[in-house]
Amino acid sequence: MSNVSRRAVVAGALGSAVAVGATSCGTAEQEDPATGASSSSSGSAGAAKVRLQLQWVTQGQFAGYFAALDQGFYTAEGLDVEILEGGSDIVPQTVLAQGQADYAIAWVPKALASREQGAAITNVAQVYQRSGTLQVSFAKAAITAVEGLKGKNVGNWGFGNEFELFAAMTAAGLDPSEDVTLVQQQFDMLGLLQGDIDAAQAMTYNEYAQLLEAEDPATGKLYTPADFTALNWNDVGTAMLQDSIWASSEKLSDPAYQEQTVKFVKASLKGWAFARDDPEAARDIVVAKGSTLGASHQLWQVNEVNKLIWPASAGAGVIDEAAWDRTVAIARDTRNAEGQTVITKDPDDGAHTNEYVLQALEELKAEGVDVTGASFQPATVTLAAGGA
Repeated sequence: MSNVSRRAVVAGALGSAVAVGATSCGTAEQEDPATGASSSSSGSAGAAKVRLQLQWVTQGQFAGYFAALDQGFYTAEGLDVEILEGGSDIVPQTVLAQGQADYAIAWVPKALASREQGAAITNVAQVYQRSGTLQVSFAKAAITAVEGLKGKNVGNWGFGNEFELFAAMTAAGLDPSEDVTLVQQQFDMLGLLQGDIDAAQAMTYNEYAQLLEAEDPATGKLYTPADFTALNWNDVGTAMLQDSIWASSEKLSDPAYQEQTVKFVKASLKGWAFARDDPEAARDIVVAKGSTLGASHQLWQVNEVNKLIWPASAGAGVIDEAAWDRTVAIARDTRNAEGQTVITKDPDDGAHTNEYVLQALEELKAEGVDVTGASFQPATVTLAAGGA
């Protein structure tokens, strides 16, 4: 969720979110009888039907999947893909584990929590290589290091989203239950803007943009990055892996599903390469799907999400073992304010594999697709008031 502004609620697990909207370029809108959520699909006679469960509402966080659908990349692989809407009452990995979807997008800690509880799911492509979570303060608060949180009102969404923050405070010698005042933060930035929170959680691609779309009452102009400071968990060293493609562990024993997984991952990564190379076109695709967020906000999202994916030195979607181990360690050893951890033990080897993504990357490279984005340079995006 946020990996966007709202999040799927699962106790002790991380969330992000996704959804689907209007029709575009050969796609059709329909309602999923299993979840009641709307969906987008690409129709192709004789193609294998595949359902992808997202985490949240339609937005640039999932631009690569919408682009793959819109541009016919799934169809070219013989797949008739239906993208299912996410929301606060939908847990993607549970939908997958119950057989109501063929693949799901979920944050790694959140999915590992479900897996420990019995969900037979496997991470087959780590799309986001970096964390998009920040802890943002007004620059005048001078919180430039984790130690600066001491004595402050620190906002967090809870539901497992706080573990990067808690791990960082613990590493800095702060006791989260004593050295800061924890504030239950809503999925917006009003607490920070109104002065109730000194340091607020934000996703680079969503809530942080909301700040820059807001008017500074002192000047009558929009806030700028200079008005804020942000603690980035990638820099601090407590970043956890987020959006990834999860498959059914049980179905991966079926050669047909294995082949389908390679095709699905391949087309999805091609969609993300499209979003990297033409972020404005990817933005337009997302907006056409019916996003409730404006065009400038969506372009910001696509651009910021691209930064989390590219460059990918080992290839897009490859699971970095060091990042995986760090995520597992934080999920296993860091406790929240209630003394809970995300997971109680290390996951077994079946929790993740690079087998299918590596096959997909080889096929993409043979087709001339740039799968590392070594020369990627993010765009400069100008946000409009309210993200219009």
